[in-house]
Amino acid sequence: MSLVEIARYQDVYEADLAAAFLSAHDIEVSVTERFQTTVDPLMQRALGIRLMGRADQAEQARDLLKRARAGEFATDEGDDLNAPDSTVRAASRGLALLAFASGAGFVGTSLPRRFSAFQWTGLAILAAVLLLSLALWSVGVLNGA
Repeated sequence: MSLVEIARYQDVYEADLAAAFLSAHDIEVSVTERFQTTVDPLMQRALGIRLMGRADQAEQARDLLKRARAGEFATDEGDDLNAPDSTVRAASRGLALLAFASGAGFVGTSLPRRFSAFQWTGLAILAAVLLLSLALWSVGVLNGA
């Protein structure tokens, strides 16, 4: 059994999706160059990822992929995610601003580092604003406003 190139992709995930789609239609394919391109993602663009299949199923596979690209198998399922409410959005923005102003950034993606004087100043200003707003809020609550 000889293998021929069915299609070539620039992204390993797109090639995997095409392979799964063809597998669902009983066409045997394999994604080549997977190891090289996952070790060094820049190789995806250089080598491309080939989808290889049996020569006797090549035309059927290419036809199925062409029909899929044209949207023949698409369904209108809609979006199952609810839009976030305004409270969640405001809290998210506030946390992002706090992280940015304090210099912490996105901690999960950066190495630990010491704060600079500018970042300490920003953190002190944020703390003062927070304390002032809490004090004003508590005075308003106590006065029944």
